[in-house]
Amino acid sequence: MTATVSSVLILICLLQIKHMFADYFLQTPRMLSGRGEYWHLGRAQHAGVHAIGSAIVLMIVGTPIWLILVLVVAEWVVHFNIDWGKARYSETKGYGPTQAGYWRANGFDQALHHLTYVLMAWVWAEWAA
Repeated sequence: MTATVSSVLILICLLQIKHMFADYFLQTPRMLSGRGEYWHLGRAQHAGVHAIGSAIVLMIVGTPIWLILVLVVAEWVVHFNIDWGKARYSETKGYGPTQAGYWRANGFDQALHHLTYVLMAWVWAEWAA
């Protein structure tokens, strides 16, 4: 395995660990309430936690500062909108945690976030590796 492939796999693993903490351990009641509104301060803060975590991960793997800034701003925008889409869809449909539609929306949301990390790793490999 080449050094670049190993580095990309390490980067994706670190982003996955960051995602677990930001999505499941570091959310506050403000971040979880009112998610169906588009301009929601809690969702902006939640996306910010993800961006800060990604910045730390990208620093660990030696990413240039300019690329960190580009990637975390893009991630903030994408994360904010993915979460809004899931919340809006679930709210519009009236789905709650006891319904399959809620979990399908949640799974789609998580898949989009993880594909975002694959894209970030590809950009990193092209510009920083």
